[in-house]
Amino acid sequence: MHVFSGKLAQQAWMVSPDTMRVMEALNASGAQARFVGGCVRDALANRNVIDIDIATPLKPDEVIAHLNAAKIKHAPTGLKHGTVTAIVDGHPFEITTLRIDVNPFGRHAEVAFTDDWEKDAARRDFTINAMSATIDGDVYDPFNGLEHLRQGRVVFVGDAEQRIREDILRILRFFRFYAHFGKGAPDKDGLLACAKLAGLIVKLSAERIRQETFKLLDSDRSADVWNIMMHAGVVTHYLPEATAVLVLQRLIDLEHEQQGKAFAVRRLAALLDITRDSVPQVVKALRLSNEQAAQLATLATPTWKVSMQMTPAEVEKLVYRLDNDMVRSLLLLAAARENTRENFDKLYQVATAFRAPRFPVIGDDVLKLGWKQGPEVGRILDEMSEWWMEQGFKPGRTECLKRLQENYPPPPETRPAWIGTKE
Repeated sequence: MHVFSGKLAQQAWMVSPDTMRVMEALNASGAQARFVGGCVRDALANRNVIDIDIATPLKPDEVIAHLNAAKIKHAPTGLKHGTVTAIVDGHPFEITTLRIDVNPFGRHAEVAFTDDWEKDAARRDFTINAMSATIDGDVYDPFNGLEHLRQGRVVFVGDAEQRIREDILRILRFFRFYAHFGKGAPDKDGLLACAKLAGLIVKLSAERIRQETFKLLDSDRSADVWNIMMHAGVVTHYLPEATAVLVLQRLIDLEHEQQGKAFAVRRLAALLDITRDSVPQVVKALRLSNEQAAQLATLATPTWKVSMQMTPAEVEKLVYRLDNDMVRSLLLLAAARENTRENFDKLYQVATAFRAPRFPVIGDDVLKLGWKQGPEVGRILDEMSEWWMEQGFKPGRTECLKRLQENYPPPPETRPAWIGTKE
């Protein structure tokens, strides 16, 4: 049974030349291909569509044959699970054969191919992700996903507990989709199942946990949803340090005022109540990249004191040491943690407008005085740059070199023989 639910208004991505070329190739033999999952959901919710996923009754080898006939490049990205990726002018289209789970266990479920659209939809996690649409915009909705989308309800397809046991990541996906699409209270059955099985989260890889957590934090409702996750006992099992929900909410409010974009690492830092020694635990729990780990350490436990009591000159020094974006993030977090707007606008403007000049002294300048390569050179440059900042970044190269020569003569044992001798 295919439940027809009406029409999807024509979307630019549906009728673009690249999309039309792929759909025409798949439909060439009469087997109807449809758009599925997130692209249909997002289009119905009037949201920007990024990834275009397609399903078809064609078997993977038939999909490949159709793409070859249309001279469309493709890659066998998941043939075991029925997935082929078509590539047109650099744009990927993930094409998956209709399937059912034979032995479900997360992403590695064993599947069997089918031509039954409803059976394929039944294996999806939530009703809002189980809809499909033809190239003409006919929407098929076997589990009332469209109505749930309108109501702001995230509802599991079938029994919530069973669906979670099939793939534990669905606990985090439940809250992520609720953050982005939900209204009112979360679905009772879904929430109870997530709370009951939250202890299974430890079986997930850190990478999958990080991906879902960051996607959740991209939502401006993330503070409210995180609070629900805490009360349901979900957060305790993978990020027990992340409890500062009020700070996160204040940060989101400040971001809106400054028309800033969501930055997941900054929002994570707002949630954390930790010392610098605890940062590695969070890095490991989420398997952050080196760049993300460094950002988190700076934002969650700044080396330099950042507060709304800073002077503009201190903000300028911080911009020189870090960069404009990082200092703006630090000020946002400081205002959220201190729960004050005093001086915030002024300091934020300084962090935005100030352009740090280049320090006019380099290591070779120190070496030319007779110092040997080593840690002393770095120490001298640090002290010189501190003096330079104290002077408001004003001294030029000539003045800096004069101070360097006057204040940092090399020790006698390192001086060249010509220094200090008379002709």
